Amino acid sequence: MIKKLVTISTFLLALAGTAFAKELPDFTELAEKQGPSVVNISVTQVVQGNGNPFGGMQDDDQFNELFRRFGLPMPGMPRGQMPPQDYKSQSLGSGFIISGDGYILTNAHVVNEADEVIVKLSDRREFKAKIIGADRRTDIALLKIDAAGLPKVSIGDPNQLKVGEWVAAIGSPFGLENTMTAGIVSAKGRALPQENFVPFIQTDVAINPGNSGGPLFNLKGEVVGINSQIYSRSGGSMGLSFAIPIDVAVDISNQLKAGGKISRGWLGVSIQEMTKELADSFGMKNSNGALVAGVEKNGPADKGDVQAGDVILKLDGKTINTSSDLPRAVGSVKPGKVVSVEVFRKGAVKTLSITVGEAPSDKDEVISQNKGTAKSEINRIGLVLRELTPQQKKNLNGKTGLLVTESQGSAALAGIRRGDVVLGVNNNEVPTIERFNKVLAAIPNGKTVAVLVQRGDSTLYVPVKVSDAK
Repeated sequence: MIKKLVTISTFLLALAGTAFAKELPDFTELAEKQGPSVVNISVTQVVQGNGNPFGGMQDDDQFNELFRRFGLPMPGMPRGQMPPQDYKSQSLGSGFIISGDGYILTNAHVVNEADEVIVKLSDRREFKAKIIGADRRTDIALLKIDAAGLPKVSIGDPNQLKVGEWVAAIGSPFGLENTMTAGIVSAKGRALPQENFVPFIQTDVAINPGNSGGPLFNLKGEVVGINSQIYSRSGGSMGLSFAIPIDVAVDISNQLKAGGKISRGWLGVSIQEMTKELADSFGMKNSNGALVAGVEKNGPADKGDVQAGDVILKLDGKTINTSSDLPRAVGSVKPGKVVSVEVFRKGAVKTLSITVGEAPSDKDEVISQNKGTAKSEINRIGLVLRELTPQQKKNLNGKTGLLVTESQGSAALAGIRRGDVVLGVNNNEVPTIERFNKVLAAIPNGKTVAVLVQRGDSTLYVPVKVSDAK
């Protein structure tokens, strides 16, 4: 009897295991067919030296002091002479071929400020790539290599994705080419800080440094997203990765291919998130919508009768559930189009007609491929700054400051990000770029300055080491 029960149990377990196995997807065919369309991207950037003759090594005061203390010249240099040394910085990323004649999609941050981009195919052929254009706001870049008859991906519809659906990524994590990882869609339409123009696809696919710019596939073998960001405390995968929907990427790449200029809609409003308390005070039944905190004078919203205190519920037929939905909805509208905007105002719903304008900051968000021009704007600590608009100053409650449009070098290492507002340097106000540069010019190389930054609703001092970035 016992033997019979054991046999039945074994049979049931085997049956359950078979049923479970049938539920798991098989990615072998996807890997074989789509692997050749994924490329490895190697980026080289010439970094201007800091006086350290060891090139890529960072300047180390204790190391230099050792030689000075014993009266020795630096290795390979005459006594007392330490001219700056340029060195090459290299990084890796991923991409994928979208047309047989050599057009490739990747992330903008993968090729940002690149002096040379090398694309390696799965068959080991290598090509020097040209950057057709890149857009920081969506983190999309379009490359071109001189080749023909290349294997290309199939484009899918990210709107058909469902939470819980299996997806797979192919890329070069840590430089390991053509690596496949798999997982499920964790969430859709995810908004991230400073990334209001992209409704990210969140997955638990293992994404690591080097995967950036690689494709996210559905089980049909179609690209549904571009792997762009991870949340990590260790630098490696923690099961929280974010992909740019492929329809957003294709729209941007088409604009870049057509002329390199990204055209986005613009309303001219500042908004904030609705809360239950605010909804109650306005007499609303729920907290859906984007609360208008300010309207830029003579902007499209102002001309369309949008008022501070309005709650935008719909734009061009799209429901605005949260404040992060509005920038994406507006940005997807072609400038010049007349759209209907549904707002909640003083206990009633009104429908307004607004002619969408063109975002005035677009030219600042498209990466210039003229590196001489771009680098000339970078100050000594690695920041590119822009003076605030009147509306932005108003949003800061009268404070003066400068908007960070790009952060690299010592400023980036210290933690200053694009989108931060610099309020002061060493307790000096910096209302203009000229004033900022004047304050900075008085700081000797190697010294640390305290940069007061506003990020969201909070302010913080960030210590940054000064060194000539130019």
